[in-house]
Amino acid sequence: MSSAAVSEPESKFEPVVERAMSKARWRLLPFLMLMFVIAFIDRSNIGFAEQALEVHAGLSASAYAFGAGLFFIGYAVFEVPSNLIMHKVGARLWMARIMITWGLVAAAFMFINGPTMFYILRFLLGVAEAGFFPGVILYLTYWFPRRRRGQATALFYMGLPIANMVGGPLSGGLLELDGLLGLHGHQWMFMIEGLIAVLIGIITIWYLTDRPKDAKWLGSEEREALQKVMDLEDREKDEEVKLTWWKALLNVRVLYFALIYLTIQLAVYGLTFFLPRQVATITGQDVGLVVGLLVAIPWVCALVTNIFVGRIADKTGNYQSIATIMLVISGVGLVGSAVTNNPFLAMVSLSAAAVGFVSAQPIFWNIPTGYLAGAALASGVGLINGLGNLGGFIAPNLRVWVVEAFGSEAAGLIMLSLAPFLGALLVFSLRLFERKPQ
Repeated sequence: MSSAAVSEPESKFEPVVERAMSKARWRLLPFLMLMFVIAFIDRSNIGFAEQALEVHAGLSASAYAFGAGLFFIGYAVFEVPSNLIMHKVGARLWMARIMITWGLVAAAFMFINGPTMFYILRFLLGVAEAGFFPGVILYLTYWFPRRRRGQATALFYMGLPIANMVGGPLSGGLLELDGLLGLHGHQWMFMIEGLIAVLIGIITIWYLTDRPKDAKWLGSEEREALQKVMDLEDREKDEEVKLTWWKALLNVRVLYFALIYLTIQLAVYGLTFFLPRQVATITGQDVGLVVGLLVAIPWVCALVTNIFVGRIADKTGNYQSIATIMLVISGVGLVGSAVTNNPFLAMVSLSAAAVGFVSAQPIFWNIPTGYLAGAALASGVGLINGLGNLGGFIAPNLRVWVVEAFGSEAAGLIMLSLAPFLGALLVFSLRLFERKPQ
């Protein structure tokens, strides 16, 4: 998109388009957020089952870290084909398929009896869920112009802190059902949280709408006006960049975006997979409902901050600078949580880390989606998310390796804190590229 197009004031949208976007925001974003909440709970609830799996399934710390990361291998391999399929068949049916299959696999974790089964199910969970997140990022480009997409993406990203706010107490509470009907607490957790995804997947078939032109819940004038705006934005990007879906996979800027996203995910999953145990260590509590409630604190802070940061980014259009600042905050928070022995300061630092990387991500996504269009957008977003999420494989294994090598939990966190600092430098250095989308 030309620089002139994106620098126009927000008032460029006609009132009818504003009404259509407002309706789309209220209709679609809460449901997409709910889907994200369930997805994140199902991929990260093993943090609450870590100790139980060590006892009942014989998992060592290294086996747990390796299996936790295997999710992202299957996830990365199938991201691009999944997004291209969604671009062809539509979000409604493909998102339903994704949720139903990942829910069934997530529920099957209740049957884990050893490392091998743990590895297989984590890989399959990644395969089943592949395409969900980049699919939503792609889906938002069908409904919200770039100068509204930062806030829309930030609202969707509220699912991340909400998942940890809700998922912590939910997973911790379900663990306390240990012994009910002869099942362990972690079995109840996997079964119930997996079947919730299946239920929401079935509802998705009837609830989602593929494009503005298909939305019966919009007036005819609203449908036509919003679709016209979105088609015009796509044409402007396509005329300027001229990438096919496969050329996008080899594009230098797309690969650079993937590297940035990798650094963000190293911070996200280096913290998320170990946060329950870290908070338990800080407070001297066993992992359960109390720890689950405490784990929610950083995510409450991230939730509140995310709303305002996304709004500011859309108003100023200065996505790169704001993303850079938030990544620096995340890095400082990770370092702070590693070096302090004070429980209060540790929770403040963990909250800063969560605030930084939660707020940075929706702003980051507005940069590549302002550069790509059509099938190139589908494949490019899939590649960025797939390669970036390999951070979910690298982070837990790197953290365990550093901890074992140096004999210090702090060393593992400090190593991971380098990732958001590097990400901040890379985002800032985007200025070296020719500013086509800005």
